[in-house]
Amino acid sequence: MNARMQEQAPGRDGPASEVNAYDTAYRHRWRVEDLPWHQLDAQAARANEDFFYLVVCASFIESGSDLYTRNLIDYYAGDPEVEGWLRERWEHEELQHGRALRTYVERVWPEFDWATAFKGFFSDYGRICSPDELEPTRARELVARCVVETGTTAYYRALSDAAPEPVLKQLAAQISKDEVNHFKHFLNYYQLYREREGAGRWVVLRALMQRLLELRDDDAECAIRHAWAGRQPARVHDKAAAAEVQQRMNRMVRRHLPVQLAINMLMKPLRLPRLLQSWLERPLVFVVNRVVLRD
Repeated sequence: MNARMQEQAPGRDGPASEVNAYDTAYRHRWRVEDLPWHQLDAQAARANEDFFYLVVCASFIESGSDLYTRNLIDYYAGDPEVEGWLRERWEHEELQHGRALRTYVERVWPEFDWATAFKGFFSDYGRICSPDELEPTRARELVARCVVETGTTAYYRALSDAAPEPVLKQLAAQISKDEVNHFKHFLNYYQLYREREGAGRWVVLRALMQRLLELRDDDAECAIRHAWAGRQPARVHDKAAAAEVQQRMNRMVRRHLPVQLAINMLMKPLRLPRLLQSWLERPLVFVVNRVVLRD
């Protein structure tokens, strides 16, 4: 994979050496069974129902990652470097996140029928996760991927910080690290396609802002709906109660959101001069705090 990356990836925006370090570390990556399950404090996790929904929703989306991986592999057909990394690394790690989160749910909330709830989620998710949702050019889609990886990095960092229980804290921190590494790969691939397609900064900024404003859309709402239905089958049509749960989840994440980390990551594809970057930070902070996590 990496001869081309080493030659062309700009150091300030995602050094190829960091990507290579990730590739080396992959051979010794963490496994679900190696998590310190003996330290699990189920009582502490169950004390706040909001953590049930935060973890279950994440487990659904991660476990459905093979859908959008296939879309991306088809989209980048003919580029064996990108195709290979998506198929052999990214999909594997995303699905492992799903397995780890599912294992956590089933150990802490064994009364919840995860498999049945996920089946309903996956059926609906398959209808909204289509190739039509991809950006019109490969460079812009890679920018969109950087935004998504920024969002997941920030989400899991916030979850780790807020977690009342040590295994969840460690698991969320580990997933967040993986998402940072995924971001670095997508960023390096973007640098290559930016040169080929001649994507200007304003085109990139527009794609970045558009995807940022969509982070809260269909997939999260679908996950929350099915988590609520599985947890509260007698109140499946109580939309007000489900909306209240979603608002509490948003407030929890917002309180612990690593805003500066997210802003730093979002700035990377733009490659802006320092003065212009400082000027753009304020509206990006507004979007992250008030739109992406709005109640």
